[in-house]
Amino acid sequence: MPLTEYPQDQAYEAIVVGAGPAGLTAAVYLARFRRRVLVLDGGPSRAAWIPESHNTPGFPAGISGTALLQRLRDQAEEYGAVIRTARADRLEQTPDGFRLHIGDNCLEAPTVLLATGLVDRLPAIPGVEAALADSLARVCPICDAYEAIDARLAVLGDGPLAMREAEFLRTYSPDVTVLMLGDEGPGSADILPVALGDIRFGNRQVLLARQGLAEQRFDYLYLALGGMIQAELATRLGARQDDTGKLLADAHQMTTVEGLYVAGDVVLGLNQIAVAAGEAAIAATAMHNRLRQA
Repeated sequence: MPLTEYPQDQAYEAIVVGAGPAGLTAAVYLARFRRRVLVLDGGPSRAAWIPESHNTPGFPAGISGTALLQRLRDQAEEYGAVIRTARADRLEQTPDGFRLHIGDNCLEAPTVLLATGLVDRLPAIPGVEAALADSLARVCPICDAYEAIDARLAVLGDGPLAMREAEFLRTYSPDVTVLMLGDEGPGSADILPVALGDIRFGNRQVLLARQGLAEQRFDYLYLALGGMIQAELATRLGARQDDTGKLLADAHQMTTVEGLYVAGDVVLGLNQIAVAAGEAAIAATAMHNRLRQA
């Protein structure tokens, strides 16, 4: 429901910004700690891209990203968490905690957790989103390379990340080719200079057609193009980042801004659902203890 459909005088003890696995897990914990918690859902989570995850603990038969998010949402609401459709525009500190600006509205709480994640950089290839939904294109070799054992794999990138992902994938298949954007060199057997227009999806395969050369086919295309870390709410308050742009946090998931916590892909660490859930549990517990001591 839109933010304006809820009463504005609710006194929240914790606000969670982001409704992906990290944000919703934190909401479950905070609600079970009997805290008045609000979750701001500002748009689709990265997890929604997952056609079927087989490395999420407890789901050996696999679960889709959308199904997992719905389960987490239902669980959080079962214990009393309030989830609103709203995007936070600005965050500022107050003597008692924080104030979030959401359009023409403001909400305050003594503690805030940012689970704002990152947005994947997708190539301008026709049909790329449908290819992601079908698992033909992929963004996380840690998540699903097991399901690509001995397949013909291509890694699309424009820098060192593509080379690192290709090396990782060679644990699973000997047939890994790097498709390097913007590289005008001659290439090699496993590193090919390409343009986006050379690549297309068709008939459950990834097709590479470079001018004057025979068409090549791959079973899966891994996208190693990085993403945009959604850390602006924190950095405007002076929160520190590492050299990749991820937020730094202490052992309790608190940023360098007192009382501001983080979990998930926005914070330094491994981008995995299990990790995000663990970070959320740590952060939520620290927030609860902070509120209890206050």
